[in-house]
Amino acid sequence: MPLFRRPDGDLVRDEVPARLIMPYIMRRRNESLVFQESTYRIAAARAWLRAYNRAHRPRATLFHLLTYACAVVLQARPRLNRFVSGGRIYQRRGVAVSFVAKKEFTDEGAEATVKVPFTPGQPFREFSGRISGLVDEAREIERRVDKEIGLIMRLPGPMVTGLVALSRVLDRWNLFPWFMMKDDPMYASLFLANLGSVGVSDAYHHLYEYGTVSIFGAVSAPRPHPFVEQHQVVVDDGLSVRWTFDERIDDAFSCARSLLLVQRIMEDPARQLGPPDGEPVWTGGAAR
Repeated sequence: MPLFRRPDGDLVRDEVPARLIMPYIMRRRNESLVFQESTYRIAAARAWLRAYNRAHRPRATLFHLLTYACAVVLQARPRLNRFVSGGRIYQRRGVAVSFVAKKEFTDEGAEATVKVPFTPGQPFREFSGRISGLVDEAREIERRVDKEIGLIMRLPGPMVTGLVALSRVLDRWNLFPWFMMKDDPMYASLFLANLGSVGVSDAYHHLYEYGTVSIFGAVSAPRPHPFVEQHQVVVDDGLSVRWTFDERIDDAFSCARSLLLVQRIMEDPARQLGPPDGEPVWTGGAAR
């Protein structure tokens, strides 16, 4: 049993023994990986976003809609919002999605890593606006973090290795301070990488051993995909997301049901979120 409580999660006690022992059998995230690819038809989403952007500011993107869909599903299906630390499974307190934003589309352009918290019942407009605002704020945060890391990297290599090892030990024993987790993008429910925006598609991504992220989504560029419609193959614009899961947190059936909810929102936002010229919000329909 853990010696101390975690500030970011509650110990899961009501699981079947076969799942509780999994973190001891598969001790690291990257030996517990499961891969899944989802491809969403996006014609309806694009039309919905065009109407939304005529009625609202700041402008929302397809990536904003995907991020929102993931956030509301993680809220609706909390079993997927778990993580493993110190050989134990924890239920995360709250939903937060992290992603990397390219500040300038050049080889030298810096990146900003953003962590967006989600509150239950949050409207799409508020969430999308928060994403836009945090990208701007992240520029200043990254400058400060770069300075701090720069100071650490002036230390001899063995001391840097020791500091990293110490942080892992503290996290394992639930002693890692909350102020260091709170804004750290590696302590989040999900990490999305919009790789298609920088010309990289059809890639899977590993999970990080540092932090508590249990799900990683690599988002490709929108492009034509084949779909089956009434026993016929049709070609339509699609968005491919390649998911990487830590299988210790939840079973395959539950994960598949959760991905189906993301698909419903992405492929029919008008039905799932409401009219784009109103106050779109997911009401939790068909959460099971």
